[in-house]
Amino acid sequence: MSLYKPATGSLALYKIRPARVTGVGEKIEIDLGGGKTKRVRPKDIAILHPGPLDRLADLAPLQGELDEAWQLLAGETTHLEELASLIYGDFTPATAWAAWERVSEGLYFEGSPERITVRSATQVETDIRERERKAAEAEAWDAFMARLGQGRFEDEDRQRLQEVEQLALERSESSRILQQLGHKETAVNAHRMLVKLGYWGERHNPYPGRQGVSCEDPGLILPALEEEERVDLTHLPAYAIDDEGSDDPDDALSLDGDRLWVHVADVAAVVAPDSELDLEARVRAANLYLPEGVVHMLPPQLTEQLALGRQPVSPALSIGFRVDEAGELTELQVCRSRVRVSRHTYEAVDRQMEEAPFDRIKPLVERFRARRLAAGASQIDLPEVGIKVLDGKIVIRPLRRLDSRRMVTEAMLMAGEAIARYADEQGLSVPYAVQPAPENPQNPGGPSAMYAYRRQMKPSRSTVEPAPHAGLGLACYSRTTSPLRRYLDLVTHQQLRALLSGREPLSSEQVGQRVAAVEDATRSIRRTERLSNLHWKLLYLKERPQWQGEGVVVEMKENRATLLIPELALETRIRVRDDYPLDSRLRIALREVDVADQVAWFRLLD
Repeated sequence: MSLYKPATGSLALYKIRPARVTGVGEKIEIDLGGGKTKRVRPKDIAILHPGPLDRLADLAPLQGELDEAWQLLAGETTHLEELASLIYGDFTPATAWAAWERVSEGLYFEGSPERITVRSATQVETDIRERERKAAEAEAWDAFMARLGQGRFEDEDRQRLQEVEQLALERSESSRILQQLGHKETAVNAHRMLVKLGYWGERHNPYPGRQGVSCEDPGLILPALEEEERVDLTHLPAYAIDDEGSDDPDDALSLDGDRLWVHVADVAAVVAPDSELDLEARVRAANLYLPEGVVHMLPPQLTEQLALGRQPVSPALSIGFRVDEAGELTELQVCRSRVRVSRHTYEAVDRQMEEAPFDRIKPLVERFRARRLAAGASQIDLPEVGIKVLDGKIVIRPLRRLDSRRMVTEAMLMAGEAIARYADEQGLSVPYAVQPAPENPQNPGGPSAMYAYRRQMKPSRSTVEPAPHAGLGLACYSRTTSPLRRYLDLVTHQQLRALLSGREPLSSEQVGQRVAAVEDATRSIRRTERLSNLHWKLLYLKERPQWQGEGVVVEMKENRATLLIPELALETRIRVRDDYPLDSRLRIALREVDVADQVAWFRLLD
C-alpha cells in the first residue's frame, strides 16, 4: 500500500518506470513521458511522492551521501521519505525517485517504498564481488565477440567456441554466439564459421562426430587363439584378392578339383558371444571406412593375427561346394580349417584370368551368376570410385569393372547363400539379409534406366527368418564373409562354430536382439561413410576451381537435368534451356562449391 494517495502532479511508480499522475478518478491517468499516457487501476501504481511534479524530465540523476545513509541505518528498516532525506538532504519528487532507484538496484537497500530493508555489509560485499565478476565477464565476452567480428580468435577463446562446435556436430540446437553475430543457428553455419576462423581446418570432416561414431580403434586385450582340431587345407593354394592397399583380407578362394572353397578368417575362434570383444564390436557394428583411413570394429592386432595371409598359416572357417550346370550349389561342406593364403590385387589377378586356377573358377561363378540374373537379380552398373587421402593428397580413382572383382563377388555371394541354406536346414538361427522386390522390374538400358531402377529399390535389412533377397536374386542369403568388418557376419560365425563344436548356439531371440542392437549403429556407419565421401569429393573440386568434365543425363524434369559425373561418381542437378535425351553426355565446368552445405554447382560448356 502506498504512503500517499494519488493526486494530480504526484510521482507514481508504474511497473519499474516513473509516472506523473495527471488525473484521478475511477482509474488513474498517468503520463509516462515521451508523449505516452495510460489509464490504470489504483492498485497498479505506488505513489512515491505526493508532488507537485511538473514534468518527468525533472527527475535528473543526483549525487548524495549514499554510504553514510547506509551505515547510519545499519540493521534497521526505513521508508522512502526517510531514505531520500538521509541520502539527499530533502524529500522532493527528484530525491524520491533517486532514492527509489537505489532501492531498485538491490545492492544497499531492498524492499517496497513503505518498508525498505537495509542490507548487511556481508551481503553488500558479496554482491559487489559478484557484480564485478559479471562485469569482467561481460567485458571479456564483448572483447571475444569483437575478435570474432574481425574473423579471428585466440587460444583463450577455444572453450567458448566449443558451443559453436557442438552445434556444428549437431549435438545442440542453439548457439548464443551465432545468434549475436546475426547468423541462423544451423550446423552448416556453425561449420562455416569454425572453418573461417581456423578453429577447424578447411578439410575437417565433421560427419563422424555428427553421427556419433568413434574414430578410434578399440584398445582391448586379445585372448590367445586356442589350439583345436582343424581340417588341414594348406595343400590347396588359397588366394586372398582385394583392392590395392587393403590391409584386412578376411576371405580367400581355393579350387580342389571341381570343388570351390571360400575360406573366411575364423574371428569367432577368438571373439566369443558376450565377451568384451563381442560387446565392443556390437556397439560399433562394422568397420568405418573413411577416405582418411579405417576405424576398426575390432582391435587391429586381431587383424594381424587372423586376417588371411597375414601369417604363414591362418585359421579359417572354410565353406566348400560344387556348382551344377544350373548354377545350384551342391555337396556343401563347412569346417574349421588351416589354410595357406597368398595375397593379390584385383588388377593383378585380372591379368591372370585365363590361367589356372582362375580359368576354372570363372565358369563356376558365371553359372551361379546366370541363375541369379534369371531369378531377377538387379544389374546396376553405375560409376563407383575409391577415395583416399594419401599424404595429404585427395586421390579419386574409378573402380574398374574387372572380371576378377566380379569373380570374387560372386564367390562371396555363393558362400552367403550356402551358409543361409545350411543354417536353415540345421535349424540354426543366423542373421539373414533380405530385400523386397521393387514394384517395377528392371528394364535393360543405359545409366538413366539403372538410375531410375536404383531409386525404386527398397533397402535390405537383417532378420532371423530366411526370406528372398530380390536385389541378389537369391531365395535366402546370409552375409558371412566379413567377420573382421561386420558384426552380424561375426554372429553367423559364432553360431556356426557352436554347431560344429557341439555347443549350444544362441537362440533365435538372442540373435534377433543382436540384429536389433546394431541396426542404428549400422545406419550411422553407412551415413557417415556416404557423407564423408561426398565431403572429400567437394574438397577435391574446391581445390580444382578450373575443373571440367562430363556428365551423363539420367533424369529430365522441366528445365532441370540430373547428371551423373562418372569421374567422381557424383550426382548433380543443373538448369538447362533445352530438353536433352536421357543418357546424353554433356560437357560441364565447376561453378562453385559449398563444402559446409555439401553442394557443388556446375555450368554447361558450349
